[in-house]
Amino acid sequence: MSIHFEEENGGKILVVEVSGKLEKADYEHFVPEFERLVREHGKLRVLFDMTGFHGWELGALWEDIKFDVKHFSDIERLAIVGETKWQHGMATFCTPFTRATIRYFEHTELDKAMEWLGEK
Repeated sequence: MSIHFEEENGGKILVVEVSGKLEKADYEHFVPEFERLVREHGKLRVLFDMTGFHGWELGALWEDIKFDVKHFSDIERLAIVGETKWQHGMATFCTPFTRATIRYFEHTELDKAMEWLGEK
């Protein structure tokens, strides 16, 4: 599996690590857990660690678009962590698909990203 996630701060922060290429099956596992956390906590703060991520398989890209539309308002803050220029560009690309405040952090700034997510 190329997606791993864990709850932090009592479930209010979701840390998502992706690597390799995402497949449709990854979303079948991730989406129900994300939706459970939204039901329990309301809007979430998400750290999306793209270090080692290489994109989406075609079926996964469609699942990602459906996820973005359905959960447009469910993320309060989104910290995108990466290591390449295109990953940095994802922070700008994602803006129209969410109401979240989005910031990009280099993979060496993981602690800063978590600190930003934890701010009031």
